[in-house]
Amino acid sequence: MPPPPPPAAPAVPGTLRREGSTTLAAAVATALGAWALGPVFTRPAWVPPALAAIAVVAATGLLLRAAGPALWAWASGGRVLPARAAAAGVPLVPLGQLAALLCLMTLLFSPAGAIGGWLPTPRSLAGLGAVLTDGSAEIREQSTPALPLTGLLALTVLLVGIVAVVVDLIAVGGRQPALAGLGLLVLFCVPVSTVTGSIGLAAVAAPAAGLALLLWADQSRRLAGRASGPPGRGGAGALAATGTAVLALTVALVVGSVVPTLPEGRLAQGFGDGGGGGSTGTALDPAAALQGQLTLPEPIDLLQVDASVLDPGYLRVVTLDVYSDDEGWTVGNLDGEASVAQPEELAPLPGRREGREVTALITAVGHDDRFLPVFASPLSVSISDPGAWRFDPAAGTVFGRDVSTTGERWQVTAVEAQPSADELRASAPLPAGSPVLERDTALPPLDPTVTELVAGLTAGAATPYDAVLAIQRHFSRENGFVYSLSTTPGTTGDDLADFLRLKQGYCEQYAGAMAAMVRAAGIPARVALGYTPGRVQPGGGRMVTSDDAHAWVEVYFDDLGWIPFDPTPIDSERAVDLPWAPRPADQEVLERPQDVPTVPTAPTGPTSAPVDRVDGAVPPGQTAAQGSSSARPVLVGAGVLLGLALLGAAPAGARALQRRRRVAADSPAALWDELAATARDLGLPWDPAQTPRQQAAALTRLLDGGGGRGAHRAGGAGAAEAVGRLARAEEAASYGRPGAAADPSLGTALAQARHGLTAAVAPRTRLRALLWPASLGDALGAAVTARLPRRTPA
Repeated sequence: MPPPPPPAAPAVPGTLRREGSTTLAAAVATALGAWALGPVFTRPAWVPPALAAIAVVAATGLLLRAAGPALWAWASGGRVLPARAAAAGVPLVPLGQLAALLCLMTLLFSPAGAIGGWLPTPRSLAGLGAVLTDGSAEIREQSTPALPLTGLLALTVLLVGIVAVVVDLIAVGGRQPALAGLGLLVLFCVPVSTVTGSIGLAAVAAPAAGLALLLWADQSRRLAGRASGPPGRGGAGALAATGTAVLALTVALVVGSVVPTLPEGRLAQGFGDGGGGGSTGTALDPAAALQGQLTLPEPIDLLQVDASVLDPGYLRVVTLDVYSDDEGWTVGNLDGEASVAQPEELAPLPGRREGREVTALITAVGHDDRFLPVFASPLSVSISDPGAWRFDPAAGTVFGRDVSTTGERWQVTAVEAQPSADELRASAPLPAGSPVLERDTALPPLDPTVTELVAGLTAGAATPYDAVLAIQRHFSRENGFVYSLSTTPGTTGDDLADFLRLKQGYCEQYAGAMAAMVRAAGIPARVALGYTPGRVQPGGGRMVTSDDAHAWVEVYFDDLGWIPFDPTPIDSERAVDLPWAPRPADQEVLERPQDVPTVPTAPTGPTSAPVDRVDGAVPPGQTAAQGSSSARPVLVGAGVLLGLALLGAAPAGARALQRRRRVAADSPAALWDELAATARDLGLPWDPAQTPRQQAAALTRLLDGGGGRGAHRAGGAGAAEAVGRLARAEEAASYGRPGAAADPSLGTALAQARHGLTAAVAPRTRLRALLWPASLGDALGAAVTARLPRRTPA
């Protein structure tokens, strides 16, 4: 007798192909959902690493799900994998996916110290932790759209990767692709809660298409699992699945277009109280309002400055490059990639131009802030913990992470630009498309009186420099402008227009108004906050006090860089000499203004206390606007959770309304339809091709414990009899004499039948039937299919 043939290799389970298609659908849906993050960033640098994370998660899931049964078949000699072993292996897949995601993040963000550059080690994990910590700081420092810095990219990849794992687990492991769509809401909520204004059509349409794809995958999987049914039913099922997906996409687009956008516009409330000096009152609030409310306690000694020159320039703390008509000037996004410890010069003048080099040793006497005061165009900064201080080259700002200037001493080497008037006049306008031009001329729609004033002032200007001088000269006593810390509230609702009309204010209002007008003329400008150099002390050096806090304007000129202009009339002793922008004689203030109030002026509405403090003003620990908005994160979080809860409860609510409508109709057909929907929700066998009596017999076997779905439960006998009554009533209504009286107790029979069917299934099945009733998808698919044009045979 010939030897028996070797056993054939075990066939790949039939479900593996469906799992592969569902895995692909989950990955594509997650990628579409991640597209909602587009408005959060200034450029799409986040896209490649996010897509790589999704691809790694999907590929790892497919590999593990295919390898598990194959290894079992090889080890067991081709035996079928037991159901319990398969169920126990389900949670191992997401663990493997998370491990693969960790390897990818190691490769992208901390390859140093990793084995092969991608396999994590304790050293590489510490580096990755540091990158993620930087990302949390960057969230606090940036507003949307944010710069795609390394730490923020790492957090984004981690978020997208975890969402991909969850969506894959629910869609493939749990075989509930429709429920997996809730994971896409996590990605969609990021721009909704952080972006001010519209997030654009793509950010709404892409996640909606991802949800539609998951719904289509869910319908396809369910319909493919039905072995029985008349010929042609699969085609109708495909149409139903496609119809459901199209309907979901349409609804998501319509609903998404009317979802209100939360007004933060910041990833994590920006800078909070503006620094480490909230309690001491010695930090500048990084915002410049155009309203005049000040508190004026006694001056405080802040900084001891020992400079290499007798007349140093401004000590810049922070620059404000974002202007809005309701918040005034605020800090934009700070690039936290460069440490002050870098060997390269921090901010040399453009084109390696020469200027006056200044070196100074600065000691914090009473200063407490997370922004480090330095001279313009710093070349190097030496401080005790240089790794904790970062430099943003675009803003010219040095800022700390989890540190402050308290007790610090630092040495600054800087180069001061000293252009001549001829050099400034020879500077041509910036070319179209220049990043500086686009970023630093951005303005909201201004009051027509402001734009008309700018047009009139600059009509005869031959160069950008002439236009800037014309605007600065407008802020003169000859034109009615008065320096005052006590201002009259405006009436137009536009602070800029009110200041230009009332012509009374202090340095922040002068600088903020001039910078906005220079931008309106098409010239890059921003507001700088900091200090004038202070007064010379008897023993040498200078002492900077809170009286020296000041705001001025910086204007960008091609090939010259940022050049300061100061439209505010301040004491001659405190003023910085700017030969290219001389102050008219009538602007000199030789004495302290006499109209300084001794108590805070009464606020006239929701105001943000000004940042700069002049002539004795010290910033309060927290502004009124900040105090009033302290509950905003809680309200936003509660709103997002409430929205998610309402969205999750929507299918259950729609199903409850449908059931109430059918019970209220109290007809045999309506009650039979409700019984069919209940069975469909619970995943029980239901074939519309069978007669009511045949279908009732199948359910009765289930209720009697013979359907193979577990132990018999209490109430099954009464439920089986109720199912039979509903079936007989449906048959009588369909085939009996018209006008026959209906049985008034059928409603009670339906309730008893539903109770018995619900008790016959597992608790998780009941929960699934409640949260995502399958009968709703069938109803939507049937409704869409019924409205599709039918092809008639030729």
